[in-house]
Amino acid sequence: MGQAVLHIDSSRFQDEVVRSSKPVLVDFYADWCGPCKIIEPVIAQLSKEYEGRVKFVKIDTDANQELAAQFGIMSIPTMMFFSKGKVEDIVTGAVPASILKTKLDSLVKKT
Repeated sequence: MGQAVLHIDSSRFQDEVVRSSKPVLVDFYADWCGPCKIIEPVIAQLSKEYEGRVKFVKIDTDANQELAAQFGIMSIPTMMFFSKGKVEDIVTGAVPASILKTKLDSLVKKT
């Protein structure tokens, strides 16, 4: 059983992302977004592959507009890769798993 992808709101962002001891992939998405639905199973699979090494978080941009604005999210899905509370990398769009894995491997090596 792989780890769950956490669905959080802005009230939990500091604790779950910024203060995380592990690297974090944050998926900014919306329920109505087609490409977001395409990337969802990819992120779920990666959360199992990287269990214990990377935390996976989803944030609904419609419900958390202030957080999306804070990070300059202009299109979704946008995946932000955090390490030690800082944005290390950003990917926008429904990209292949191999691209996300390359970014995640780089993030894990830094920790």
